[in-house]
Amino acid sequence: MSLTNKKSYFYELAEEQIAQYPKQKRETSKLLVLDKELKTVEHKIFTDIVDYFKKGDVLVLNTTKVIPARLKGKKKTGANVEVFLLSQKEDDIWECLVKPGKRLKKEAEVIFSPSFRGKVIDYSSEGARLIKFFSETDFWNEINLIGEIPLPPYIHRKANSEDKNTYQTVYAQEKGSVAAPTAGLHFTEDVINQIKKKGVIVCNVTLHVGLGTFRPVKTDNILEHKMHSEFCEISKETAKTINQAKDENRRVIAVGTTTTRTLESFAENGRVLAGNHWTDIFIYPGKNLQIIDGLLTNFHMPESTLLMLVSAFAGYDFIMNSYKIAVKEKYRFFSYGDAMLII
Repeated sequence: MSLTNKKSYFYELAEEQIAQYPKQKRETSKLLVLDKELKTVEHKIFTDIVDYFKKGDVLVLNTTKVIPARLKGKKKTGANVEVFLLSQKEDDIWECLVKPGKRLKKEAEVIFSPSFRGKVIDYSSEGARLIKFFSETDFWNEINLIGEIPLPPYIHRKANSEDKNTYQTVYAQEKGSVAAPTAGLHFTEDVINQIKKKGVIVCNVTLHVGLGTFRPVKTDNILEHKMHSEFCEISKETAKTINQAKDENRRVIAVGTTTTRTLESFAENGRVLAGNHWTDIFIYPGKNLQIIDGLLTNFHMPESTLLMLVSAFAGYDFIMNSYKIAVKEKYRFFSYGDAMLII
């Protein structure tokens, strides 16, 4: 079957293997370790990841922070509406999804609390709206008070208060994502410190994860799929650290597909540039990855662009066979599931 055919990336998965809740201790998730050269597979616990690092490695984290993007409010008529923050356009103006859309035409107002409201100022693409927010206090204080963490559609429950911590990496800093960079959810500060003690250099990039991460590939030919753009950034310090490692043949290991897409979107002749931009980079088998030598990732949905990226890095047959093993061994899948390390 052609690797540009979406159906090539399908695999069977039982509903009960889709994790609905996180592990009580995030570092106790299972870890499937793949050696992409030797084609070996090992079954470990996440804390064992420390053993696979060596002095001089560079570990790259995405420090984006998930925002409580789901807001519930009312029109002046009393009708219930839901507003979902997508991306910040100006200080107080956001592109948002709205539900039900027919109730929120231009100039419509939404009241979220006595001190916080929004006004539709324009229409945007694919039914979205541009909404200007008015707050009597700090915008983020209001959002943190009334907003809900937007869990992925395959988690069939409402978000609870604990999700504000568990659906967030311990190193999250820059607000802006509507979904977590989930490979990083397994780390604790202790595990990161153990990795650093081995002489590993830890550095950061930012990619604000958008809803597009959950959007299915609708075209049979994956080359016709259009990725949604996401904002990403690499500092001069991070670029220097990574480029020095590449010059000295030291490994660069990315935490997650978002980190990978950020690094590869800034790649030029085997080095990374510093700066910020919006990226819609799509990585699939046949595309060469210039920067990463290792990848920590979760288990991704069938026929997803994320599974295609992982297949591009480690080899299609190896990845699809490894997924079959993970299914058979009852690994937990998707955002709150177990992890895979590819080295």
